[in-house]
Amino acid sequence: MVYIGVDLGGTNIAIGIVNEKFEIIKKGSVPTKPERGADPIIEDMAALSLKLLDECGLTLDDVEYAGVATPGTANSETGVVEYSNNIPFLRYPMADKLSKLLGGKPVHIENDANAAAKAEAVAGVAKDAKYSVMITLGTGLGGGIVLDGKVYSGFNFAGAELGHMVIQTGGRPCTCGRKGCWEAYSSATGLVNITKDRIREARAAGRKTAMEDMIGGDLDKVSARTAFTAMKAGDKLAAEVVDEYISYLAVGVANIINIFQPNVLSIGGGICNEGEYLTKPLLEKVWQETYSREGTPQTDIKIAKLGNDAGIIGAAVLAK
Repeated sequence: MVYIGVDLGGTNIAIGIVNEKFEIIKKGSVPTKPERGADPIIEDMAALSLKLLDECGLTLDDVEYAGVATPGTANSETGVVEYSNNIPFLRYPMADKLSKLLGGKPVHIENDANAAAKAEAVAGVAKDAKYSVMITLGTGLGGGIVLDGKVYSGFNFAGAELGHMVIQTGGRPCTCGRKGCWEAYSSATGLVNITKDRIREARAAGRKTAMEDMIGGDLDKVSARTAFTAMKAGDKLAAEVVDEYISYLAVGVANIINIFQPNVLSIGGGICNEGEYLTKPLLEKVWQETYSREGTPQTDIKIAKLGNDAGIIGAAVLAK
């Protein structure tokens, strides 16, 4: 049997046909175009799923179920997306709608960050871990918690919003309306904002930095790579930016470890491509702040394995 895994994003709908070893045997994508409304999005999900099955020489008879990793608050019991701010879902019966278009096949839904965490727990770096947490460092900071093989999402399916714990009272404004959220400091967006602030300060103080040359004086060209790249070239201010960013990241990671004590905490997102430039100082800072630092065993902090396929695989393993 195979599974249909759907990773619904604000820009694209990515779908994969996943085998029993949780390997993607065929995948494709189509634009989401959220301005069209909910029903056309679901129709595109079904159409692409059927197309991919046909390209694999399979039919719906070969499918055990479909899963959808969706933004927003997804009620995994009723199959209803209660709310999503980026895609027009409000108390929308996603599972029922998609099931009808897939010949009545069962459809399971889950929040996208939770699904990615489940993917890492089933087929990634947290495989065989009883307790695991995943964080993703992207435009925002997503999180997912898997306890004894099951996704934890709270009584109202809105839990595990790890990026929205405050680490700096009265700090940077967050898109959620609070100030000082971990997401505002440790997402890729947070790193960009820290970098821009330090470049502005350097300008005011007459301090030279290679980061200024890299962006040609245009702050809109600052990316999450700017400070890391300049640091590797020996720029001292860039090294200070990276240290500040990693310090904020470490505070949140230590908080999560202190609360959950997971076997594995995995970190995903493009910033992880910095490898040891990120992980080595991060681990040093985290272990200074964890309550369990004198004990054994310790949480294993790892870079997530599944990358951009985590949503598809996570959706495909929702019933596992």
